[in-house]
Amino acid sequence: MTDAAPTVPRSLPWLLAGLSMIGPFSIDAVFPAFPLIGGHFAVDDTALQQLISVYLVTYGSMSLFHGAISDAIGRKPVIVGGMLLYALASAGAALSTSFAMLLGCRALQGACAGAGLVVGRAVVRDCLQGAAAQRLMSRVMMIFGIAPVIAPMVGAQLLWLDGWHGIFWLLTAFTVFMAVALIALLRETHPVASRTAFVPRELVATYLSFGRDRPFLPLLISSTINFCGLFLFIASAPRIVRELLHLSAQGFPWLFLPVVVGLVFGAWLSGRLAERHSVAFTVNLGYASMGAACVLHLAGGLLAPRGVLPWSMLPLVLHGIGVQLAFPTLTLLLLDRFPHRRGGASSVQAFVSLLLNAGVAGVLSPLLSTSLLPLALGSCVLTAIGWLAWHWYHVTLREEPPSPPLRDVELQAQIAEPR
Repeated sequence: MTDAAPTVPRSLPWLLAGLSMIGPFSIDAVFPAFPLIGGHFAVDDTALQQLISVYLVTYGSMSLFHGAISDAIGRKPVIVGGMLLYALASAGAALSTSFAMLLGCRALQGACAGAGLVVGRAVVRDCLQGAAAQRLMSRVMMIFGIAPVIAPMVGAQLLWLDGWHGIFWLLTAFTVFMAVALIALLRETHPVASRTAFVPRELVATYLSFGRDRPFLPLLISSTINFCGLFLFIASAPRIVRELLHLSAQGFPWLFLPVVVGLVFGAWLSGRLAERHSVAFTVNLGYASMGAACVLHLAGGLLAPRGVLPWSMLPLVLHGIGVQLAFPTLTLLLLDRFPHRRGGASSVQAFVSLLLNAGVAGVLSPLLSTSLLPLALGSCVLTAIGWLAWHWYHVTLREEPPSPPLRDVELQAQIAEPR
C-alpha cells in the first residue's frame, strides 16, 4: 500500500460516509420534533435536551469498546452488528409509550451508532497511509457534511406525515439499508493474523499505555474539542431558531446550511492540501479559520445578541471550514501513535469526543443559549483550548522526539519539520 497507488473499492468512501451520517441524523433530525415530543409526553425543554445528552453519553461510553472488539474479531462484524442493533433501537423509539422508554431507546441507539464511526476510521487507516489516507478521510467527511443540513429538513417534513414517530422509522429504514449494503460491499480490512485478543485487563492496560505516550494526550484534546465549539451552536439549534430568531420548524436550515457549507468546503480543501503542504500547515490554517470565526461570533453577539439573519449565522461557515481542515490530519496523527492498536486509539478518541459533546449538549447549551453572546464566548474558550493543545503537541515533539511507525516516518517528519 502506497500513497500513489491506493487499492480501495469505489464504494468504500460512500459506505463510510453513510456510517458517519448516522450520528448527525440521530441528533439533528430530532430537533424539529422537540415541541411535539414535549407535548406528547408532557416534559419541559430541559428533559428534551436529555434526548441528545443520553444518546451522546452511551455513544461515547461504548466507543471505548467498539474499536477494541474490532481489533479482536474484525471490522466488518462489529459495524454490521452495530447497524442492526441500531435499527432495532430506532423501531423501539418510534413505538415508545413513555418518555422513559424513549430515553432508553435513545441510549441503545447511542451504544450502537458509534460502531460505524469508530471502526470506520480504523478501516481508513487499515487501507491507506499518509496523504492517501488524508484524502479518503476528507472525502468521507465532505460527503458526511451534508447530513447536518439535510437532517433537520427531513425531520421537519416527516412531522407532516407521521409526527415525531416518522423520524425514528426513517432511521430504522436507513440503518437496515446500511447493514445490507455493508454485508454486500464491505471487505474485511483487519486480517486474522493482525488481530489481538479482547481481554478486559489488557484493554485497560492498552488505554493506560496511550496515556503514557506524551504526544497522545495533546493530540487527543486537539482532535476532539475543536468540534465542540461548533457543536455548541448545533446543540442550541432549537433555542436559537425558535426563541432567538423566532422561526418555525422550517427555519432550521438558516443555522445548519452555513455549518454544512463550511464542513463540506473544509473537507474538500483538506483533501486538496494533503500532498501540497505539510500537515502542520493544514492544521494551522484550520485554527486560523476557527479563530476568525470566533472573532465574528463575538462581534455578532455584541451587536445583535438575539441574532440578525443572515449575518449572525455566517461565521458558522468559517468555523466549519476550520474544523474540517484540522480534523482529518489530527485524527490520522492520533491513530498513528499506535499502529497496531488503531481500533483502540479510535475508541478513546470517540469516547472523549462524545463525552465532551454530551457535556456541551446537556450542560453548556442550556446555560449559554439565552443569547448569541454567551454562545460566542463559550465557543471561543473551547476553540482556544484546542489551539493550546496543538501547540502543546509541538512542545512534546521538541522535548522528547517520538519513535514514529515505520510506515509513517514521512508523515511524522512533516509535523516535526514543516516544509
